[in-house]
Amino acid sequence: MVLGLGFILLSLNTRVAFGQLGPLAPVAGFGTGALTVLGLLPPLCMGLFAPLTPWVRRRLGEERGLFWASVLLLAGTVVRMAGLPGLFVGTVLVSIATAVVNVLIPVFVRSRFAPRRVGVMMGVYALSMGAGSALVAALMVPVWQASGHSWQTAIGVAVVPAALAAIGIAPQVRGSGASAPQVRGSGVSASQTPARVRSGSVGQQGQEGQEGQERQEGQEGQEGQEGPQRQQGREGQQGRGLVWSLTAYFGLQTLLFYTTLAWLPAILVDAGVTGATAGNMQAVFIVGVAVGGFLTPVLAAARTDQRPHLLGIVLVCAGGYAGLLAAPAAAPALWAVVLGIGLGGGQAVAGVLYVKRGKDHEHVAALSTVAQTGGYLLAAAGPVTASVLHTMTGTWTVPLVVFLGVLLLSVVASLRAGHDRP
Repeated sequence: MVLGLGFILLSLNTRVAFGQLGPLAPVAGFGTGALTVLGLLPPLCMGLFAPLTPWVRRRLGEERGLFWASVLLLAGTVVRMAGLPGLFVGTVLVSIATAVVNVLIPVFVRSRFAPRRVGVMMGVYALSMGAGSALVAALMVPVWQASGHSWQTAIGVAVVPAALAAIGIAPQVRGSGASAPQVRGSGVSASQTPARVRSGSVGQQGQEGQEGQERQEGQEGQEGQEGPQRQQGREGQQGRGLVWSLTAYFGLQTLLFYTTLAWLPAILVDAGVTGATAGNMQAVFIVGVAVGGFLTPVLAAARTDQRPHLLGIVLVCAGGYAGLLAAPAAAPALWAVVLGIGLGGGQAVAGVLYVKRGKDHEHVAALSTVAQTGGYLLAAAGPVTASVLHTMTGTWTVPLVVFLGVLLLSVVASLRAGHDRP
């Protein structure tokens, strides 16, 4: 009960700060340059600091790592209230904390919950994440109006869920035992086990296997060694293919998610939707993220092959972008919720892929770290590229067409990540 409640409170807070600016942007007077930078910072910082997580996990363990990440996130939400400079600095702090949470959550779920509950818990994580963001996003304009048009007060609403997250995860720290997590079945702490992708993921055999092969080189003929060498080469190629597939798929989906999160209200305002309505559509979008984020992991985790789910995600997203292209002002709520369901599913299913393709806790942590490092760095280009294309063309048509092209690329990228090879 305590574990589940703490997990939900932590999940509720994970994306709150990133969904606040969209509703405020049409009414609070943020400049295009400020919005572009604030849209760039979260994925950029998460990509840069995701590699820090294995060190945090070795030193603190998963529970303590999540707790101190929650404390840092709380500090960042407070700093964000200190004017525009504080908004930039606080966003960096929140993004660093979120980078740690993003990588640790799949490992935490795999180690603390039964295998049959992995899909449900990843779904609960995404649903809570979306619900918290949607609730806070819906409050932005009313709080801004009630406070005499103070965006700092509206931004400060995020302090409440941030504090609840730190309080909720704190009991897990007391019961976490030693700071270094234990690798199940090995009796070896994670500080003694390198957090890297093993032979099934990056094409390297263990040191013991290499030494054994070297000792036999003088005893076996060249013909006898060709078979194992070819097998090792095939495993290496498959492992590298998995890592690249996970990274590319997650990066492309995340690029679309953060770009849409940053610019959806602006797209609707340019189409003739009022500023207040466009801001509310951000909350509708995040509600869709919550729905898609819950349903997709639950459905995908029940199968060994996730490729049909990945294709379904792309088709739903394509429907939303096509609606924004054809008639953005005709049904903005429909396009917003459809995009939210698709992009929310695309974000949430990545955690299932790490768990399904990983061989053990260390492998899951390594896949999560590598994919999120490269994926978030790729995604950081999205908000800036969309802004440049809009400035050059004076319309959102070209960026939306580019988004559809990115979806096609994500289909190709997902083919290896979506299933286990025999």
